[in-house]
Amino acid sequence: MPSFRTVAWLVALIAVYLHWPKPHLSQRLQEWENSGKYFKFKEFNVFYKDSLGSGDPKKVVLILHGFPSSTFDWYKMWHGLSENFGRVIAADFLGFGLSDKPTGHSYTMFEQADIMESLMAKLGVERVHILAHDMGDTVAQELIARQNAAEKSKRKLDLEILSVCLTNGGILPETHEPRFMQKLLLKPWIAPVVKRLTNHFIFKKSFGEVFGKRTQPTDDEFQDHWALIRWNDGDLIIDEQIQYLPQRFANRDKWVGALQETKIPLHLIFGPSDPINPPDTFLKRYKMLIPHSGVTQLADHISHYPQLEDPENVLDAYVKFMDTVKL
Repeated sequence: MPSFRTVAWLVALIAVYLHWPKPHLSQRLQEWENSGKYFKFKEFNVFYKDSLGSGDPKKVVLILHGFPSSTFDWYKMWHGLSENFGRVIAADFLGFGLSDKPTGHSYTMFEQADIMESLMAKLGVERVHILAHDMGDTVAQELIARQNAAEKSKRKLDLEILSVCLTNGGILPETHEPRFMQKLLLKPWIAPVVKRLTNHFIFKKSFGEVFGKRTQPTDDEFQDHWALIRWNDGDLIIDEQIQYLPQRFANRDKWVGALQETKIPLHLIFGPSDPINPPDTFLKRYKMLIPHSGVTQLADHISHYPQLEDPENVLDAYVKFMDTVKL
């Protein structure tokens, strides 16, 4: 019977093996990076894309991505958004995608919101429309809460949010059903082992579970998303990143209340095959709590990543919503 020390060394060696070789950016990802820039937030480098479009110059769209991915989630819609709107901006949150990924950092939705405000100030953007997904929905809720508070106190807004469109995400934490891997990563006694033993094959299985059976990513897309997670050793801080989940519960009344109180036009584009936000619980409660929000429900087979699974219909729904927003 091997000793505990022997088993520990074997696990460590396997972990090192699985973490090698270093991630490689495909040509598509290299082109994505080359089309963007970096800006400094405190001592950190944050990647962002900023594209001038051919639509109404007053319509500036800020995209907020989800966990555990990046702005690359929107690559299928980028051209269509640029054709319909005056400017499209997206940034990889700190700890994600091509941005810096500090270890031992406290990743909070408050700081991610600060980063988006800093980027808008740097770019000279004072009025913006938000298009968000998953964790990005929570950042959007924090930004809405800030605007609500500023309006109540009659403070001047540095950044005015003109509209918000949410897509699949844990907007209502009481209806959110985390996946098995997420539950493991939230357990401090097992997360250090799980994150080191996770490889491309484990990632592909867990990531694929939140896509519809008919809308699975291609092998190249799986590889690109995994490469972006691993970039700058992001896979080794995934247990730190995922602390946004308990933050949702701790701030539930503030962030759900922000949606209930706001006068900002709201819309939800929803993939109903989502195992994380089941329609029978989430969608029914969302409509009850936030009745002034519009809702577009996509085809039954669309799941948690509608912008990747059904980009044409997501774009169509978003353009129709934006047509109703008065500037």
